[in-house]
Amino acid sequence: MNILVSACLLGNNCRYDGKSVPCRQVMDLAQKHRLFPVCPEQMGGLPTPRLPSEIVNGKVLRSDGVSVDGEYRRGAEAALKTALDNGITLAIMKSASPSCGNGRIHNGRFDGGMTDGDGITTALLREYGITVINETELNTIDELTV
Repeated sequence: MNILVSACLLGNNCRYDGKSVPCRQVMDLAQKHRLFPVCPEQMGGLPTPRLPSEIVNGKVLRSDGVSVDGEYRRGAEAALKTALDNGITLAIMKSASPSCGNGRIHNGRFDGGMTDGDGITTALLREYGITVINETELNTIDELTV
């Protein structure tokens, strides 16, 4: 099965802070599946490292108040294109991210708080019928990849 994966979970240093958050369980999936790493932020033209961003009133803003909404949406479109071009029906995206988060994301106050919601890329992937989970939900992977 082809699976779209947040590149930071595979050890790529593409997060806002220039680091990665490698997840051994996600990396091990490459033994049985074809993984397609994406970093929507980079794909949208943002540098690494970069200021943290959060969704504020439906738009993505950096912590200094500058809008990066266009870059996030371009990156989401690029990730979607990768998924559609490769017949991908499952994505494993980084939790809490304003791009990749699913179910819970930062609250838009830059205070570490969380709120219900999806990141820009996750929301777009779901609009196209792609199932999205995050690295904390890998216990469901077997039933999703049958």
